[in-house]
Amino acid sequence: MGAIAVLGVLETTFLTVVKLTDQVATICPTEGCNQVLTSSYATVFGVPLTLFGLLGYALMALFAFAPYGISRDRDRKGHDRLDRISGWGLLVGGSVMAAFSGYLMFLLVNELHEFCPYCLLSALFSFSLFGLAAFGQHWEDEGQPLFTSLILVFVTLIGVTGLYADQRPGVAATPAGAMAEAGQRGAAITTESGRSEVALAEHLTAVGARYFGAYWCPHCYSQKQLFGSEAFDKLTYVECDANGYQAQPQVCQDAGVRAYPTWEIDGELYEGTRELRELARLSGYEGAREFRHSIRSVR
Repeated sequence: MGAIAVLGVLETTFLTVVKLTDQVATICPTEGCNQVLTSSYATVFGVPLTLFGLLGYALMALFAFAPYGISRDRDRKGHDRLDRISGWGLLVGGSVMAAFSGYLMFLLVNELHEFCPYCLLSALFSFSLFGLAAFGQHWEDEGQPLFTSLILVFVTLIGVTGLYADQRPGVAATPAGAMAEAGQRGAAITTESGRSEVALAEHLTAVGARYFGAYWCPHCYSQKQLFGSEAFDKLTYVECDANGYQAQPQVCQDAGVRAYPTWEIDGELYEGTRELRELARLSGYEGAREFRHSIRSVR
């Protein structure tokens, strides 16, 4: 079990770093994978879900390796006591993680309708840990751990269902609250534009830069928030989702867009949310750079 937990730690650490550095598009083999890992379901209270997974796997690894910290030859009683405590810890952790993973698999199939290899791998780790914790250990009363597991699974499912009750598939929660009833236009931009934002937007349009995105994409929304409503209206924006307002999916396909958001500047494609100072540098903008917002402030 310790080896599986360590593999889980490695995977979730990798995904957490990728999420925090906005590099999801670079590690996803399919567009569907990118959509899943950037959806509203991939964050909880503004924190990447993978970070919670990392903590869970780390605890499971701790429980799995803890009994080895006391030599049974030197302290048989202490070793056996720690082994029992660790066994229950593994059962509790495995039950919660398996239930959570099961619910996420349900969302993946029934809500997002996408394939995510990283999600499936993590679910495999969780189910394996639960199976080994429940059936791979010796229990004096075999009925007690099974009964405990059922209760934990039931409570976890109730909790996670409530946690995601207000989430809409594929749409990120915004700083202003839930998504406005804006339909396929996405969430309304709530930030104001300064002179520098407006000037940069006008410059980007003047040099032929295009901004590709999708109405449901949380990172696209962050990019819009960086500009503010007035400045964003001056950009050349291309909606790539066929269900979006004034969608042009063929234009996105012809441009080689494979992730959202993507900027096309001087014939080069740049994936991910970009700070306005970086867009200014990439496009040769030489005007004022008194930008009001940063990526950290709008997320």
